Amino acid sequence: MLKPVCLADFEEHFLKSLDRNARDYFSSGANQEITVKDNVEAFNRYRLRPRMLRDVSNVNMKTTIMGNEIDFPIGIAPTAVQKMAHPEGEVATARAASSMNTCMILSTWSTTSIEEVAQANGSGLRWFQLYVFKDKSVTMDLIKQAERSGYKAIVITVDTPRVGKKLVDDRNRFYLPSHLHRVNATTDTSDNTQSSQEAQESLVHKSTQTMLDPKLTWDTITWVKSFTKLPVIVKGILTGEDAKLAVQHGVDGIIVSNHGGRQLDGVLATIDVLGEVVEAVEGRVEVYVDGGVRQGTDVLKALALGAKAVFIGRPVLWGLAYQGQTGVEEVLRIIKEEFKLAMALSGCANVTDIQLSLLAFEKRYSSKL
Repeated sequence: MLKPVCLADFEEHFLKSLDRNARDYFSSGANQEITVKDNVEAFNRYRLRPRMLRDVSNVNMKTTIMGNEIDFPIGIAPTAVQKMAHPEGEVATARAASSMNTCMILSTWSTTSIEEVAQANGSGLRWFQLYVFKDKSVTMDLIKQAERSGYKAIVITVDTPRVGKKLVDDRNRFYLPSHLHRVNATTDTSDNTQSSQEAQESLVHKSTQTMLDPKLTWDTITWVKSFTKLPVIVKGILTGEDAKLAVQHGVDGIIVSNHGGRQLDGVLATIDVLGEVVEAVEGRVEVYVDGGVRQGTDVLKALALGAKAVFIGRPVLWGLAYQGQTGVEEVLRIIKEEFKLAMALSGCANVTDIQLSLLAFEKRYSSKL
């Protein structure tokens, strides 16, 4: 294929290069995949109101998240079993994040250990995404491993008391290839030693549902905070009401997320919820967003709505499938440069110049949302 010039080019290669089992697992969403599509399309409902005659000879994209500086406000969202996209998986992603000086969030369901990813990431900024298990000792052990390995925050996924239904995976009878394991989940009951695809079908889904704690409540957040000194961020908030509760329970940050449309289908796109959450927290905690970010103007719009940074998931997998670490770096580089150009053409020389007044919504094109 020709050299990719935008993130969609990486997706085109991804769809052609991976086998159906892996490709559809990464691409699919819950049920009819309404939310998967709307996450992307929703950004088009917001229009830009650029300001002119401002000095943008030097555009500064640097920002801080949880007190740590990154070169641009685009991080890597947690995505599972990355070795299905490339043999080096999470190691390649970790190296790319470090070289680009941005944040990587490692998934609990990684196919590479917490320690190996830390080593590959070096002095880079890394957070650990945590599922809360029925067996609290497993949860505590994961937190301690992350602490020892230099992760700077715990990101608790709160939208998965049960695993969403993915029709594509059911049709494909999805299985995790026998040579891969979710190495951080020490109580994982799936058996990948069998060579038969049929023997492995649905084991990942069944074991995940068996392990996760459906009794997850706000008290669980309090318990995790009592167990770690790291900042605790909750991922999966979609309402102002829950954002206020998160603040009341002492979280340090919120990621507005609908799990990439993989849990409850038909929920609002994350960009449509972002403003409500930002307003609800009243600046008391940092707010981030993931879901549907595909170009630099998407990043600009998210920051205008009050996000401190965005996180991208599927595009990183596309980059992995394309060329491992180099592919992930290129994905990040392209969207970084798109964001820089969008800032300049909107009259923003610094991320602090990006304000709500930059946006209009839908066909009204009003200066007020």
